Amino acid sequence: MIVVCLCGALNAGALPGAGSARADVLADLLRPSRDPATVLPTSIDDPFYLPPPGYERTEPGTVLASRRGGTGPALRPVISTEMLIRSTDAKGRPAAVIATLLVPSAIWTGPGPRPLISYNMAIDSLGHSCAPSHMLRNGHVVDLLAAQIPLAKNYAVLIPDHQGPRQAYAAGRMAGHAVLDAVRAAVGTPQLGLAPAAPTIVTGYSGGAIASGWAAELAPEYAPELNLAGAVFGGVPADFEMLLETMNGRNAAGGVFLAAALGVAREYPEMMWLFNDNGWRLAKLARDLCYPAEALLGAVAPMPVEMLAKVPDPIGTPMIQHILTENRLGSAAPRIPVFMYHGAHEVWVPLEGAQNLYDDWCARGASVRFEVYLGEHVIVGSSGIPGANAWIDDRLAGRPAPSGCSRFGGP
Repeated sequence: MIVVCLCGALNAGALPGAGSARADVLADLLRPSRDPATVLPTSIDDPFYLPPPGYERTEPGTVLASRRGGTGPALRPVISTEMLIRSTDAKGRPAAVIATLLVPSAIWTGPGPRPLISYNMAIDSLGHSCAPSHMLRNGHVVDLLAAQIPLAKNYAVLIPDHQGPRQAYAAGRMAGHAVLDAVRAAVGTPQLGLAPAAPTIVTGYSGGAIASGWAAELAPEYAPELNLAGAVFGGVPADFEMLLETMNGRNAAGGVFLAAALGVAREYPEMMWLFNDNGWRLAKLARDLCYPAEALLGAVAPMPVEMLAKVPDPIGTPMIQHILTENRLGSAAPRIPVFMYHGAHEVWVPLEGAQNLYDDWCARGASVRFEVYLGEHVIVGSSGIPGANAWIDDRLAGRPAPSGCSRFGGP
């Protein structure tokens, strides 16, 4: 994949003025510059994505701009609105995020206000073109199977680009803030058809579980006013340090692990000063990769993060240990009921991480239902959908979740 990307850059010689551009590319690959801005995703040529001057002074959840959004393979008539929203990044700084709201055209006839499902997709990518809003708008096939179920029940569905403006894949606090601010925007804008008191569920799997878990954990302090009815997620990589033993340079998942490391580094650019020349080269070449290309990279050229660092044990440095701790779920208890599920035969995302999260949250007084199903990551991503949706329906029907913690299956 690195060769393909490099050849694409060199082929620019057919364009006017591309000779100097090609020389610049080659020079930067031979002696890579150490500028964090050069490993951010390529900007999309669309002024909609640019927040207006002074947006930093607005409140989180403010809608900065809106337009008609894409619908993807929606199976029923919906009204789609794409929003640019004021949010907060992993370090507490203002950030502008995108979310797409799908509201069924049919009138809501159920009790109370129309419910909202924040469907947090597993974006797992580094480029802006991989984000759900961009794919929906441009007619690409998007993994919205799980979103069709709540739409069929006349619930509204919110799809946040939860990786934020830097496509910071796996940066938990950025993702949690983006989800909560997208919900604020959706329920706080009357013309969108939802009420401030709309009961809301946050849900996602794998990379989407990162966003959902962090939204649940951050909500009591960051967005206590929201009427969150629960969080449902599965296959959560709750502790990234555990992935060193299952993904780091070991298989096709190694490319995804490297992408996650770069995604987190975009929110914590101090990490980049541990990159060696090859680390900077890979970060530049991979800056716009989507998930399939990341997996191909891992299959063709599996590389552990240690090969890309200028110190022998980058994970053991105090800085990286601090960042790992800051992005490990479980340090605060959600105040909403949680339904978690995980595969008993996981290869990539260890069951132990989800078990530890369950223990941590329960010890802090959360109400969590934890179910362990037969199968590995991909299988459980599908087999867990019925149980997750049954739990969602119970909460939105007003049936309270049992208090305390309980589990099913597993060792």
